[in-house]
Amino acid sequence: MAKARVGIIGGSGVYHLPGLEDLREEKITSPWGEPSDALHFGRIGSTEAVFLPRHGRGHRLSPEGINYRANIDVLKRAGVTDIVSVSACGSFKPDLHPGLFLLVDQYVDRTNGRESSFFGNGCVAHVSMAHPVSPLLVDRIAAAAAAEDIACRKGGTYVCMQGPQFSSYAESQSYRALNYDVIGMTAMPEAKLAREAEMSYATIAMVTDFDCWHPDHDAVDVAAVIQVVQDNAGKAARLLARVLKDFPAEHEACPVGSDRALEGAIMTAPAMRDPALLAKLDAVAGRVLKR
Repeated sequence: MAKARVGIIGGSGVYHLPGLEDLREEKITSPWGEPSDALHFGRIGSTEAVFLPRHGRGHRLSPEGINYRANIDVLKRAGVTDIVSVSACGSFKPDLHPGLFLLVDQYVDRTNGRESSFFGNGCVAHVSMAHPVSPLLVDRIAAAAAAEDIACRKGGTYVCMQGPQFSSYAESQSYRALNYDVIGMTAMPEAKLAREAEMSYATIAMVTDFDCWHPDHDAVDVAAVIQVVQDNAGKAARLLARVLKDFPAEHEACPVGSDRALEGAIMTAPAMRDPALLAKLDAVAGRVLKR
């Protein structure tokens, strides 16, 4: 078994991870371009952690401007085995109120124009996204939330919109009719890329507002959202610290196969694979390509 190293991807309001000991910063280069920021290495207790602010320090990157491939690639190069993604979201349901944390188990991708795979012409691969999050990782986050008395719920569907604008009323009503739970702008293609990189992945969706379907909240109030984001950030820091404190020393094999997602997934015959693309895949797909 591999030693566990937890990657934390911080979303809106979560730009650093308080409490990390032996903190050091390192900029890791990626053949996929520039990641959002340098990586912050540290530990809580005996658990090693790597933190990356998704939007960069100062929130300089828009959701469609994030280099998701570079972010996942550098986390893989840093030895991360499990990724906990933190994302601010709007809610489609009255009981999913601002301040609640939702541990989603499904995603719907409504983005466009984002690079959503490490593979392509010259090395084609198809991985399963039927069960996109690691249930063991979700269970650990839920247990940590209970221990810290943080309102948290397991299970739900996250629809990822392109942004950076918020939903129209018609879009909001349509998503609600489809029984989606929350909406955000950053979980895709992040979850897809984590699966291709054979890393366990889970999202903490921090509810900041009711989307504009709500009769008492018929337009997203950005000032109110920012206030909830700031309140959520403190809870997220406590939750993540507890997750890391209680994390097992060895990486647990993922029951939905994220650790072995590339088994049988590469379709291109070895003799026909593009050497230039293979060189870029050395980290995310090295396990299978070296055989």
